[in-house]
Amino acid sequence: MAHELRQPTTENRPLLERRKELRALDSALAGLRDSVDGVPQAPRGGLLAFTGPGGMGKTALLHQARARARAQGFTVLSGRAGEKEQELAFHLVRQVVQPALASMDERELRTFLGGWYAIVAAALGLVATPSGDVPDPTGVRDGLDWVMTRLAVVKAPVVLLLDDLHWADVESLSWLASFAPRAVDLSMLIVVAFRPELPHEAAALSSSSTDLGNRPFTLEPLSATAVARIIRDEVGEEAEDAFCEECWEVTGGSPFEAVELSIRLGERNLRGTGDELPAMRDLAAAVKGPGLIERLQGFGTTTVRFAYAAAVLGQSISPELAARIAAIGSTAAAEATEKLRAARILADGEGPGGTLEFVHPLIATTIYRSIGASLREGMHNSAAEAIRAAGLGHAAAARHLLEVPCEGSSEAVDCLREAARQALHSGAPEAARRLLNRALQEPPLPEERAALLHELACATFLIKPTATVAHLREALAEPGIDPELRASMVYRLTQALAHTDRMAEAATVAAEEAQRAAAHPRIRLRMQGDHFVWSAFRTDEADSAGRSRKLARLADRLSGRGLEERYILGSRAWDAMMCGEPRQKALAYAEEALRGGLSWTHENRGFEVPVSVALVFMYCDQPRRAEELFAKGMAECESKGWRGSHLALGQTLSGYIRYRRGCLAEAENLVREGLRIADRVEGGVPAQWFAIGILIQTLLARGRVVAARRLADKYHYGDIIPNAVIYPDPRTVYAELLLAEGRPDEAAPLLSRVGEWLEGRDWRNPAWCPWQLGLASALSRSAPDRAVRHAQDAVKRARDFGAASAIGQAMHAQAEVTGGEAGLDLHAQAVDHLQRSPAAYELARALVGHGAALARAGRLHDAADRLYQGLEGAVHCGAEGLAARARRELSAAGLRPLPLRYPQTDTLTTQERKAAEMTARGQAAAVVAKALHLTEQGVRQLLSSVYRKIGTDAAGLAEALETFPQPRP
Repeated sequence: MAHELRQPTTENRPLLERRKELRALDSALAGLRDSVDGVPQAPRGGLLAFTGPGGMGKTALLHQARARARAQGFTVLSGRAGEKEQELAFHLVRQVVQPALASMDERELRTFLGGWYAIVAAALGLVATPSGDVPDPTGVRDGLDWVMTRLAVVKAPVVLLLDDLHWADVESLSWLASFAPRAVDLSMLIVVAFRPELPHEAAALSSSSTDLGNRPFTLEPLSATAVARIIRDEVGEEAEDAFCEECWEVTGGSPFEAVELSIRLGERNLRGTGDELPAMRDLAAAVKGPGLIERLQGFGTTTVRFAYAAAVLGQSISPELAARIAAIGSTAAAEATEKLRAARILADGEGPGGTLEFVHPLIATTIYRSIGASLREGMHNSAAEAIRAAGLGHAAAARHLLEVPCEGSSEAVDCLREAARQALHSGAPEAARRLLNRALQEPPLPEERAALLHELACATFLIKPTATVAHLREALAEPGIDPELRASMVYRLTQALAHTDRMAEAATVAAEEAQRAAAHPRIRLRMQGDHFVWSAFRTDEADSAGRSRKLARLADRLSGRGLEERYILGSRAWDAMMCGEPRQKALAYAEEALRGGLSWTHENRGFEVPVSVALVFMYCDQPRRAEELFAKGMAECESKGWRGSHLALGQTLSGYIRYRRGCLAEAENLVREGLRIADRVEGGVPAQWFAIGILIQTLLARGRVVAARRLADKYHYGDIIPNAVIYPDPRTVYAELLLAEGRPDEAAPLLSRVGEWLEGRDWRNPAWCPWQLGLASALSRSAPDRAVRHAQDAVKRARDFGAASAIGQAMHAQAEVTGGEAGLDLHAQAVDHLQRSPAAYELARALVGHGAALARAGRLHDAADRLYQGLEGAVHCGAEGLAARARRELSAAGLRPLPLRYPQTDTLTTQERKAAEMTARGQAAAVVAKALHLTEQGVRQLLSSVYRKIGTDAAGLAEALETFPQPRP
């Protein structure tokens, strides 16, 4: 059933001087139909906005929208914001959605909302006591988008009417501003009305947009002619021109005031003559302002108190609650109600239980502001008590407590804390922050202060992490804190410090807490683990090698049975990879850390370690395993409504894995989505740095240098270096951009500084940061000997690590700066190593590089084979720039590119599967070749295709084949 806005006045009066607005409304409604005059059309939604000062007739226009939409059989959903409900998170959204879902029981709701139920149920007020995980605001907004989209599809066409938007709660406004552009693609028309003082969260709704319609329409005061028509419709055509002119003057052309004045003139049986002007002016003054209050006071103290109580309650006024707040009996309340109805101050509301509402918000505002400060505060306090007693919820009561002076009431503190908890579960941390700040001022009992500060810190973490730091430092100074609570506080403090680019402080806090927790071994181990994590992500760590040795000694003593131990083992796996220790060692620690599980969404654990463990597999040439871990972790985040920075980083690094596998188009799409999500998160997040760097690398690999430069300039990439370790390293990526632009002289010193920094940390793995490869390229002309030395050292480090992709990439760089016959041999070795890895793009680069070198040496037959293979690989990877280079090299050698021999697919052929299974069982290439009637070189090429398709090297082949699909028959 449609939930509709109520027109508080009963008269069906024509709208004067609103032809333009009504034509726009009719046109927008016509756009929702699937045919016009029998001609089929694609329904198109949009946004229509009306703005103007109070009393200009905005609600009347929405009433017309409702009537016309209903007449055409459209579904109408509506909501109206109230001046006194702004502290209630998602109050406007609930008005819109709840009636549409009211007929469903919980089972039906869960079916309708699907996986979004747990994320949006609290925001929509579908659960009385929220429980479970706290979703982030981005996740809740996405969930609300889904709910509204589903309603738009199920109940199409839909007209959504939202009145008094200037008073809407900030959570509803933020959601609406982000959702509104989607209405264009839905069979939904959103019609909003607001005063000019619209909050900045909804600024997009008040600006013109060709996509969403010509908006907003600014309502102008009525002309003297229109006001005269209103007056004469009520008092008669004989009303004098001078009288009507004076009515226009005193009302200022306000439709609301003109209509109210005309009704009062009719009630007094005035006829609009000159001698009635004094009486008319008195009646006009009583419509609002001091005159309204004077008229109200004439009804007696009981009625005044009831009107005050109604103004304190705001919208959907319960007569019983108003009577209780006014401290009057039910009979007196009934009498007061009738007087206020007759005076056109109150009218019947549409809510359940015979609710009341003010005839116009201007009346409500005038009455509320006339209440003395002490009386107003007392009434708010009574309202909070009455609402709690009536079981209407902590949030409804808490919004009144925000208007009450602090009195040290433990009941008030409990109510505010519970309301804040509900706000957090609704995805409204700012609302929770306001409530907890107020609870802190009450103040709470001394023994509750630390816990309350912790709650406040958690509420501010996503919106103002610097405030989180201050709150937690204050909380930790409180005496007698439970050790487990203290550990949670310290973790949150280190997280907030890290997110504000204060990595050194985060590491220091964790180290100091580890010493403090000597009496609690498990907590001490946890703090040590946090210290290792934050130290690893510091760019300015003084003794990285010493920390690595301590971590190694500690990890070797652990069994991995507890969560604390697994996190330390995960840190050890990452550190071993960064330091370039043999990859088998890094993989062994990673597997140990995963035994028993590492959650991405643990309430008191960061996801830095689980992400690092997953990426160890990527750097160790087993990207498929990394992708599986990322898919599981991201699904965990999404299921709990964590769709902000966690999801942004997950999307971004998933793209990084695809980039390293050579799936460049997929990588670009994933990273762009990660950057889009990161940009939505308030205040920016480290995920932006990851996304920008990875996207630049991907664009460079695709040959889109200009696009990479535009991206770098847009985000000032390269100008600011964060204090946190970001991968790929920002300076190295920026140097790659400079090299691609032909600026080696600028890239070389930048890469030299990166090398000095990494050497100081003993991070020697070129798989993680190939700075030496870039530096060798930058120096190849100005200092060729230094270039060769850097490349040779990178090859040695890659061999020490043992990943075929790292060795092959380093040897390719060495070949490029060596040249001659020695260079050709290095090129061949690079290709051989890369064929044993899943790095498709790097293999294509090496093949093209080898082919070009062979062509320069006059070995055109061999060159043609390499260049053709490289061209094929580049096309399949989406590396347009590399493909263009391969074609140029072929053309320069007098060779013509052939059509591609096979389409790209991730499915193994029967022959590839057989070769893979035999290799996984440890059978030699010669045995496989004999069984498949191939040469050993043919087997190597077959396996190279297998490694790229599956996403692993030989070491991970057996495990990967267990879950990889069988070839189609």
